[in-house]
Amino acid sequence: MAGDVVGIWEVALSDGVYRIEFEHGTTTGKRVVWINGQEVLRRDWMFKLVGKETFTVGGMETKATVNIEAISGFTYEYTLEIDGKSLQKFIDNRTKVTKTWVLQVDGVDCRIVLEKDTMDVWFNGQKMETEGEFVDDGTETHFTVADHECCIKALSSGKKRAGIVHYLMVDGEAVSGMSE
Repeated sequence: MAGDVVGIWEVALSDGVYRIEFEHGTTTGKRVVWINGQEVLRRDWMFKLVGKETFTVGGMETKATVNIEAISGFTYEYTLEIDGKSLQKFIDNRTKVTKTWVLQVDGVDCRIVLEKDTMDVWFNGQKMETEGEFVDDGTETHFTVADHECCIKALSSGKKRAGIVHYLMVDGEAVSGMSE
């Protein structure tokens, strides 16, 4: 990558965490988007220095847009939108609709994401086959990871504001893995 990188963002999606870099050559009009070090969009000799560049991120092809705005003279501001929302609004919304655990299974770093609205489960970027069942105190979503029986339990917190609480179990043991 050249020395014209003007914006770097980290975006956590269900299928992984993506590093988006935006390169803007204000003298050449060049615009380049890199995702995880791989060039995904290039435009050379753009005479209009402000505007938008739209591309997709991840396996589910989530729409992303870099906005380029002139602040004063030759000073520019670069913002990232994901799914039509500012990055901060997108992150805030993802916090509400997903639950993520980062843990180790058999000594390997793993990332498990639960999409609360669909109950889809993702393991290291792959959507898992799951089986859901209702139990006395809530629901359980079962799946297998490398010969390990996994279960996400959804239980009432007993508090109206807190709502439903999700717990990850691996081989019957609660996981205290870090949550994103």
